[in-house]
Amino acid sequence: MMNEGVRAACVIGWPVEHSRSPLIHGYWLQHHGIAGAYRREAVPPEDLPAFVADLAARGYVGANVTLPHKEAALELSKPDDCARAVGAANTLWLEGERLRSTNTDAEGFIASLDAAVPAWDKGLHTAVVIGAGGAARAVVYGLVERGVECIHVVNRTLARAKGFRERFGPGIRATRWAEIPRVLAGAGLVVNASSLGMTGSPDLVLDLAGVRADAVVADVVYVPLRTSLIVAAERRGLRVSDGLGMLLHQAVRGFELWFGLRPRVTPELRVLVERALAEV
Repeated sequence: MMNEGVRAACVIGWPVEHSRSPLIHGYWLQHHGIAGAYRREAVPPEDLPAFVADLAARGYVGANVTLPHKEAALELSKPDDCARAVGAANTLWLEGERLRSTNTDAEGFIASLDAAVPAWDKGLHTAVVIGAGGAARAVVYGLVERGVECIHVVNRTLARAKGFRERFGPGIRATRWAEIPRVLAGAGLVVNASSLGMTGSPDLVLDLAGVRADAVVADVVYVPLRTSLIVAAERRGLRVSDGLGMLLHQAVRGFELWFGLRPRVTPELRVLVERALAEV
């Protein structure tokens, strides 16, 4: 247990050593002079139920949840509407004796777009989202909440993309990979919400020549920070939002829930995390 008067949170994963969350929350704790702590907890899947059940006894007021625990954390807690719609929880907090959960990836994605490309949604009708996993569900949820009317979900396995229409409503269009050139031409927003382009994964190669000149391109991948998609978009003269912005902004609500203060994503924090990523 932590010392009396020190509020503590953690990130739970298996493995968890790669998580940048301690750097982000540690910065905010120090910046605001809060007597708090944030640390990593490596928890194998079979131990997760017992770990979260004993969260308070371990001295924690809440936790972030990373792979492979996000879906299990949803079932082990009382989720809000966002976590339930996305089908995964990445943030836990104690409300009295009740363990609550949410998914901050959706609001983190939208907030990163708002910060990087103000008014990105002005007049936006159509978006293209690449991928049909957990990150894509969070992105699509955020776009639906913002009022985007038509969202093409593109995935090599079409059945997974079709599941998005059942989950998020008639504004979703399950789209085959071969149809990407057609849907890109009319899109005002293009999002890579897959692992393509991540270090160690196959690259994502999109021909952006036919994309509207006023379109915005976003990538949830932040390792590497400048993915080939971001580089291609900048060469085309398009506005961009990178994955680091989403990583930083998704952390805001958890910190507020645990430590009672809503922090800001500052240029100083971004530089700090960029340097850590560069070292890797």
